Parts: sequence; structure tokens; C-alpha cells
Amino acid sequence: MIVHSLSDAAPFATCLRLFRRYPLAVTPRAADAVDGVDGVDGVDGVDGVDGVDGVDGGHRSMVLMNHADGPAGYFVLTQVRDDLFVIRSWNRHGISREIRPGEPVPGVIRQVITDGMPIPHDGALLGWVADSQVTVMLAVYCRQPEAPGGPVSVPGIRVMPMVGTSELLHWPPFTASPLGDGRLWEYVEWDQIVDIGPLVAQRPGRAFWVPTPDGWSVRPGEGCVVVTDNLPTEEYWLPAGVYVDHWTLREGIETPPASCLLELPGAVDLAYSLARARPGG
Repeated sequence: MIVHSLSDAAPFATCLRLFRRYPLAVTPRAADAVDGVDGVDGVDGVDGVDGVDGVDGGHRSMVLMNHADGPAGYFVLTQVRDDLFVIRSWNRHGISREIRPGEPVPGVIRQVITDGMPIPHDGALLGWVADSQVTVMLAVYCRQPEAPGGPVSVPGIRVMPMVGTSELLHWPPFTASPLGDGRLWEYVEWDQIVDIGPLVAQRPGRAFWVPTPDGWSVRPGEGCVVVTDNLPTEEYWLPAGVYVDHWTLREGIETPPASCLLELPGAVDLAYSLARARPGG
């Protein structure tokens, strides 16, 4: 369910409900970015908002997508205190506004927080489930610009099917455009998208992020996930295998064996990275 049902609520109450309803979208306090996976290190200073200086990774935040193309369609909503939220444009230009209990906000702010779609927090590792099996990994990245005026990338979800066994039939319908489908949270409610971060974090030495070898991927500088053993839960299981960007598979690029990938420099045990990135980690 998207947040349209909250459109009649007061702006501050709507913000509270967003954080309660979509915990998977909330960047944990003092979260570390998952090593090797693009990530936001928290919310940096919010310029131009009176009385709010130095908002950083110690505050909970979430990213909202306002169904527009490019950086102008993304916003960061931060809970600064129990009685104060701050919303600002993703690219640090445009909207920068406080939201307090009982205070009105401009219509554009109300529209963003009532109609915007929350995006899973940076570094989240999700799974697409088909027939009780994770067939595709979804790696979320939301790296904020490091400084005003710098290059701006937009949030995204890297769709990574398992090599060799995942058929197109078992790929998500939104594979080519994960955030353009508009039903992300419906899939979560239907248990078709699950948070596999806790499963991986509890099993050290079973899943690794490996930087992409030069000349292997259609997206240089990215990587893949190698799972060395089957990881079961009561509801689904995560098969051992290599999970790579779907564009690499579409291009028919041959994937190196898991044993070769794990010998490459820069391989990171995801259990420790995901444990640090979770609340209380």
C-alpha cells in the first residue's frame, strides 16, 4: 500500500506514519554503508533551514520519490527530533523545509509526503521470491551527493538474477525499471519481495560482495554477490550461486565461477557489512 491513504492527515502526522509504516525505508541511526555496495552515509547538513544545522547520519531519514524523472523527483525526509522533521530536495537545490506539529506546509510539501513513494534504505539487500525460492537479489543504492554542486546520481535498485538457473519467467516484472513500476510496497506486502539482509547477516562466511572484474560487466565498477551455501528460512530459501546484474545476463556475458570470483581482491563478507548497516548494528 502506498501512502495515498494518508493524504488527509496533518503533515507532521503523515511523516510519523511514513516512518512507522515503512521501516525498511528508514536509514538506521549511525548506519554504515555496505562496503562495496553504493550507499548513503547518512544525511549531511541541511542548508537554508533555520535552526537545523549539521543534520547527519545520527538522525533517521528516508528517501521519497515523487514520480518524476531525474534528481528533481527525489527528496530526503529526516527526523531531527521528536517534534521536528526536515524535508529537502535530493540534489540540495529547491525544497528545504521544516515540518512541525500543527504547522501548515506549502502544497508542494504536502504532495511530496502524501504521494511520494518511499525507497528502501541504502544498502538494503532484498530478494524476489518465486515458488518459495529467492531467484533474484535487489541491491538498493542511494548515495547522496558529497557536496553541493557535485555530480548527482539518483537512487536505484540493482536487479541481480542468479546465474544459470533463473529464467526470465522468474524475474520481477519491474526488472528493467525497478522504481518505475509503482507497486514496490505491494510486492513487499505480498511477500514477493523480502528483506534478506537479516538472513545473510546471521550467517557469516556464506555471502560475499565481489567487485566486477574489468571487462566482464556491462556496467564497469559494479559487482556481484556470491552465495556459497543454501540459506533457508521457514518461508523461503536463498540458493547458493552467483547473482549478477541482469543487463550482464541479457548480453550473454559469461560469468566466472564462484571460486574464481572469491579469489578476486576486494571481496567483502556481506554478513558483517549488513549487520553494521542495520538498526542497533
